[in-house]
Amino acid sequence: MVSDTVRSAPRFMHLPTFMRAPFIDDRSEFDIAMVGVPYDGAVTNRPGARHGPREVRSASSMIRAIHPVTRLNPFELSRIGDAGDVPFENLYDIAAVHEEIETFFRAMGDDGLMSLAIGGDHSVTLPILRALSKDGPLGFIQVDAHTDTWDSFMGSGLSHGAPFRRAVEEGLIDPTRTVQIGIRGAQNSMEGWEFSEEMGMRVLFMDEFTRIGPEAAAKEARNIVGDGPTYLSFDIDCLDPAFAPGTGTPEVGGLTSVEALTLLRELRGIRFLGADVVEVSPPFDPTGITALAGATMAYELLCLLSDESSKKGA
Repeated sequence: MVSDTVRSAPRFMHLPTFMRAPFIDDRSEFDIAMVGVPYDGAVTNRPGARHGPREVRSASSMIRAIHPVTRLNPFELSRIGDAGDVPFENLYDIAAVHEEIETFFRAMGDDGLMSLAIGGDHSVTLPILRALSKDGPLGFIQVDAHTDTWDSFMGSGLSHGAPFRRAVEEGLIDPTRTVQIGIRGAQNSMEGWEFSEEMGMRVLFMDEFTRIGPEAAAKEARNIVGDGPTYLSFDIDCLDPAFAPGTGTPEVGGLTSVEALTLLRELRGIRFLGADVVEVSPPFDPTGITALAGATMAYELLCLLSDESSKKGA
């Protein structure tokens, strides 16, 4: 495991693994795997999320261990490591890439590890859900500017705007145990909004979120997903571009960093079995603030997962 010397060293030293965690050589020695998914071949707008995992790794060197509010230390609760990136051999074939992602995450689950994925565009969540939903549809919390429930784009049904329509159709998520938080931005079609609502998803648009606040939004999410196994997907474009300009489809009027942190912290205790942070596109943010936001949100998710993982051995 990672030594205290490495964790307390200056931030610019040592290899930039996620959160300075050790590399995973033997999966039996770990409880949670942080995994990079450097793929953005399914974007509909600005590319660059393939570079997200590398920049989030670097930014995560700034993350310390002990949570400032809960005092929880995920690295003491669980054995956490960096499993590297999903290896790809078919980058120009979306369906083949998705199969490679599913295979990688299914192997992690079969070996008893929870996974925290760092993408990559939002299409990568679909194969992760395929890998994790073997026992039935999951509850689903999506923090995002967009519902990502459109049907197809330019002839493809696997774009980053369609994963959760496919997830409902394939029985990977239970739409009645699904909440989409932070949705906003004008559209040329109401197709995505209408599909989500017709399927029974709770679509919490940004104007409602602003009225009720992150604590009430989290309470709503908790009530919707209930006690069953749940996956959390955090698209960095849920944040206002003032806080995360480096993303593929920015939408003005989003969550502040503080609102996002509060929302995630209020979700503690939900039965999470996996999570991701996606759509960090470093080429559109030379300041690095988006990667730092992604790393910080990933740390919050790591705290949620480690809290849940630690209960298994209780």
